[in-house]
Amino acid sequence: MPNYTTDLSFNFNSPTKIVFGAGAVNDIGPEMDSLNKKRAVIITDEGLAATGMIDRAKDILGKRCVGIFPEVKPDTGVYIIDKAVKYAKGVDADILISIGGGSSIDTAKAMAILLTEGGKLEDYQGWQILKRPLMPHIAVPTTAGTGSEVTYVAVVKDHDRGIKLVFGDNHLIPNTAILDPELTVNLPPDITASTGMDALSHAIESIHSLQRQPMTDGLALQAIRMIFNYLAISVENGKDIAARGQMQIAATMAGIAFSNAQLGIVHAMAHAVGARFGVPHGVANAILLPYGMEYNLGVCEKEYAAIADAAGIDVHKKTKREAAEMAIYAVKRLTEEIGLPTKLSDVNVTKEGFAICAENAMADPSIVYNSRTPSGPDDILKLLEKAW
Repeated sequence: MPNYTTDLSFNFNSPTKIVFGAGAVNDIGPEMDSLNKKRAVIITDEGLAATGMIDRAKDILGKRCVGIFPEVKPDTGVYIIDKAVKYAKGVDADILISIGGGSSIDTAKAMAILLTEGGKLEDYQGWQILKRPLMPHIAVPTTAGTGSEVTYVAVVKDHDRGIKLVFGDNHLIPNTAILDPELTVNLPPDITASTGMDALSHAIESIHSLQRQPMTDGLALQAIRMIFNYLAISVENGKDIAARGQMQIAATMAGIAFSNAQLGIVHAMAHAVGARFGVPHGVANAILLPYGMEYNLGVCEKEYAAIADAAGIDVHKKTKREAAEMAIYAVKRLTEEIGLPTKLSDVNVTKEGFAICAENAMADPSIVYNSRTPSGPDDILKLLEKAW
């Protein structure tokens, strides 16, 4: 890695208690008790609600569980949050337990805002607006990708306006994250692949962020090592508990990394494309990641060379430029290996919406931290056209 400047200074925040291990979901009751809460609502989606997973959680909680809200959708929306808040108020909940992917966790985060502060959700969009702790939240991820179980970010779609609302506040960070690899073994290969690439994009973007620092680089590089070692295995054999566990840890490490270092141009574009065309977030990141890296290459050669090394590439006899280019190629190769699309045209994206996407990407908070500052929407437009 490159040397850090002698006047380096930073803040590093990671308050979430992390409980990891096969069968760790059995700890949700004691973890709730440790927060001194009595009335939990489980936030989940219809698919998981139809499995025995939620019934198991309900049994573990016993009388502590006062309700289940099973209506979370992919790319959770404002209307879902409003309905969930009304439900939680109706059962007098004092803690939220999200079980599912990033949408369920983000739903609970957004619910916590309104259950604590009231008002309209869009009033709290932005960065570090909240002034006090929110309703406690235990996150139980069933995917390995978003890192939302440890991050200060929540993303909610405003379906009426066709945009994504981004919330960033330290008060949104869940109190506890329970990582149980047994909960991920039935995840389909395509979801395993896309969420895994989401985690990889978090790790890489935290490294090419202007706010990177030694703590986040260490987490991100180790996450990259683990993802390159275990993502393809998890896609090929979902029952491999060891690989599933390593991917959960990697996703969480990447989440902590980007929650402190921030993101960049890849997520700015992915948010815009996802909102406009309905492309799943992990898929959008997988497609756009190498193009964002190519855009940053001129100012990130040393950083990308370190990524190549973490990806298992022998870089000792390579120049920094050669190693950096090999890192980008490795990302493309991994995307292909796990069966994800590599072009926007593969996921029903049309060029007609690119101008709006470029404008929205430039307005995305993530763009501020990118290592190379875009001169304007035209830079984004060119990248989208390359990725098409």
